[in-house]
Amino acid sequence: MNRYIALLRGINISGKNKISMAELKSCFMECEFTDVLTHLNSGNVVFLSAEGDEIILADRIKAMIGERFALDIPVFVILQEELEDLLRKAPAWWGTDNKEIYDNLIFVMPPSTAESIAEQVGEPTKGLEKICICNNVIFWSFDRRKYAKANWWKKTASVGIGETLTIRTVNTLRKIIGM
Repeated sequence: MNRYIALLRGINISGKNKISMAELKSCFMECEFTDVLTHLNSGNVVFLSAEGDEIILADRIKAMIGERFALDIPVFVILQEELEDLLRKAPAWWGTDNKEIYDNLIFVMPPSTAESIAEQVGEPTKGLEKICICNNVIFWSFDRRKYAKANWWKKTASVGIGETLTIRTVNTLRKIIGM
């Protein structure tokens, strides 16, 4: 059995795409996933499965959410050990204790690539934000006080880009890995 993390994009935000985590957990168990755990109300699910293909799992979860909740929610699935490995490869400036900086990891949903997203969004705003591409994720940090001026802040939610990715904070990821 493999331990996976499913990241659902855009649920329970400003009253939209509401899904109860207890119901979501139940749905995962009905799909014969085991050791199902959820974290926060934003669609972070840890589970075990014998399936070895993250794309197949993401499609299966997406279909289940469509059937059960009548929502078209993008889903990103990653092996827990792969996420742990990615976090070990984080650049030195990412994930520090500096409270002035907000650290995120951008997960790019296939078939999109981190490189194509970076090309579409453009250069990070000097002095306000930094990015680093690793595999198909993007480490992204920005100044909390000036985030509204950051290029990536404005563009990662734009049409044509926002629906191809899901973003989690360093603290959320550390908590999920520890579950």
